[in-house]
Amino acid sequence: MDRLRDRKELHGGQAQPASSSTPGKPVQSIPAGPILAAKRRRHLHPFFYRIGPGTLSVCSVLLIGLMAILYLSQLGQAVNDNQQIQNLHQQQATLQRENQDLINTIAQEESPAYIITHAKAMGLAPADPKTIQILVIKHLRTIPRDDQNLQP
Repeated sequence: MDRLRDRKELHGGQAQPASSSTPGKPVQSIPAGPILAAKRRRHLHPFFYRIGPGTLSVCSVLLIGLMAILYLSQLGQAVNDNQQIQNLHQQQATLQRENQDLINTIAQEESPAYIITHAKAMGLAPADPKTIQILVIKHLRTIPRDDQNLQP
């Protein structure tokens, strides 16, 4: 019955008997229109309807495995990038501590008490204000202060 219905669809709704291969009778040829209709109908069925359950299972396992590998690869990259970020944060904290130590050292060495202590250790002594001689040079222009306006 299905063969008769398929033949009706192939030949525009008209049922035609199946051609038999008896000697002496020529084989009937099917017109190009019905062949085209059959090809179109075959294209409508997806590929996975034609494969068996074993092949479908193997394809599914392969696709799931591929997706798992891609996911693990992305996860590995994310972990690696996170580790690099953590290392950079540690390096930044170390550099900030070193910078603060250097700022403290400079502040300590600029203090007057530190300068006096190290000057005495080198054999230097402060000058006596009574023995200081001041030289006065005539026609010497004074250096303007920063808060005055400079004029040419």
